[in-house]
This record gives sequence, C-alpha cells and structure tokens, in this order.
Amino acid sequence: MSSPESKKDRLVERLEALAASQPPDRGALANLRASLKEDSALDGLRIVLPYVTVRAEARPFERQREEDDALLLGGLFALHGESGNESLASALRRVWAETGSDSVEARFSALMSASREDLASHLRHAVSLVASKKIPIDWRDLHRAIRHWQHEDDFVRRQWARDFWASADEPVTPDTPVTA
Repeated sequence: MSSPESKKDRLVERLEALAASQPPDRGALANLRASLKEDSALDGLRIVLPYVTVRAEARPFERQREEDDALLLGGLFALHGESGNESLASALRRVWAETGSDSVEARFSALMSASREDLASHLRHAVSLVASKKIPIDWRDLHRAIRHWQHEDDFVRRQWARDFWASADEPVTPDTPVTA
C-alpha cells in the first residue's frame, strides 16, 4: 500500500495531465476554476475525489479538510497550470525582484499572516500574480503547504519566509535564518 504522501502526488500528476492533454481538458479545468467561488465550491469534486486519500480512521472533518485542500489546489492549478520547481514564495520573490513593487511584499506578508479560513483568497491572488509573469510553480510544494498551513511547528511558513526574504546571493537551506 502506498503512503498518503504518494497519493497526494497522484493529485498533482492528475492535474498536470489535464493541462498537458491534447487538447487540454478545458471543461475539467473550468470546473476546477469554478470551485474557487463560494457558490460553486463543489464543482470540482468529481475531478479531485478519485485522487484524495484519507485514512480509514479519519474523522468526518478530517475527510472534508482533505477534500477542501484538493479542491483548492485544483482550482489554483486551473488558474495557472505551469509546473516547475519553485515554491510559491520563490515565485513571488521573482515577481517582486522583477517589478520592485512594494505591493508584492505586502501581499506576501498578508499571505504569511493568513488564517486557514482566509488562505484560499490570499493564495488565489498570489497564484494570479505569479501567473501574470508566467512563472511555473511547484504544485507538490503548494499542496503540502496548504495541508500543513497551521502546523504547530510553522515549518511551511518558515520555509516560505526563507524562500522570499533570504538574500539573493545567499544559498537558502533549512538552517538559513529568517531575515525581514
């Protein structure tokens, strides 16, 4: 039996396959985009549910959280289906460096402070900004970030802070101190 983490990768692989198919599955991508809207939140479930794995002993709220995370990731992917190796924070840092706009840093700071309930809105704006510059995103990293956004160790936000604020000529490692 495969681990839950490998099942999560199956979701990203499925999303990438939707975008890469010739022609791209525009209907499925439209349903995923629609799932970002409050009144259409369940439109993408038929697309993501086969790729959501929840432990058998999971409580109903845990099952719903996994489904919601998959829907959010699917909707964001449908906005900007370019896959790469950069975290969303690194991609935003590139936008910030390219534009020099203080609003990019302000948007990133707001994202970093977002509660779980407000995360979708902040991520939608951030992904749209990165999409406008055609910068690919590491969707596996984003999925992990969504799933662990409020982890007690805050490891996702700490890594993203390093990805965004660390000096450009300083290599970023897990031990690199966060500077503001």
